[in-house]
Amino acid sequence: MGTMGLALPWKARNSSTLRERGTRVQPSEQFAGGPSPAAVDALSEDAALAAACRSGDLRAYERLYAMHGARMKNLARNVLGNPIDAEDAVQDTFMKVQRSIASFRGQSSFVTWTYRILINTCYDARRSRLRKKEIANDDSEETPRPEPRAPGAHPTLRMALERALEKLTRHQRDVFLLYEVEGFRHTEIAGMLEMTETASKNTLFQAKKNLRQMLEPPRSSAAETR
Repeated sequence: MGTMGLALPWKARNSSTLRERGTRVQPSEQFAGGPSPAAVDALSEDAALAAACRSGDLRAYERLYAMHGARMKNLARNVLGNPIDAEDAVQDTFMKVQRSIASFRGQSSFVTWTYRILINTCYDARRSRLRKKEIANDDSEETPRPEPRAPGAHPTLRMALERALEKLTRHQRDVFLLYEVEGFRHTEIAGMLEMTETASKNTLFQAKKNLRQMLEPPRSSAAETR
């Protein structure tokens, strides 16, 4: 995969508010023994949205796009590397949702199910793109031209991070992007990637460990002898 061109909202993601949202249980869930009113409302809205989409209500799809379209494009861009492919992936995802809505059984939330389709669509698009490149390279005898750089060079750290992410396993990269970049909770990621919540947490831990090892500057021999 080429450079992904990450859209990393680091400042927002590192804020205490979003960190608490992603990792801490709300008091009403922790002590009252049940979900918070906000969580109940979200589940009810998710179920209503799924029912409306299943009935063929186009306004429901418009609402789904209004609520999640921008976030879906950002995720697709991080996986595919450019906004054009991301736009195509999101459009393909909504077409697939419409075609396969009858197969939705509610094992996960409707929104989680939609994101799972998006992730699979992105990987299908990336595999297709790689196959086309391989065919083009086999058919062409000319020296390939370097791809033009985007205006303005990326900061060194950002480029280093992108290269490091390329070296992670697929699941490590997926969980890292979904949690650290997109701000999803582990319960949501588990549904999208069809893994357990514990596996999602362990995968994120391993991804961060591997990234630290790749990004930390090498220690000089002089420093090690002190």
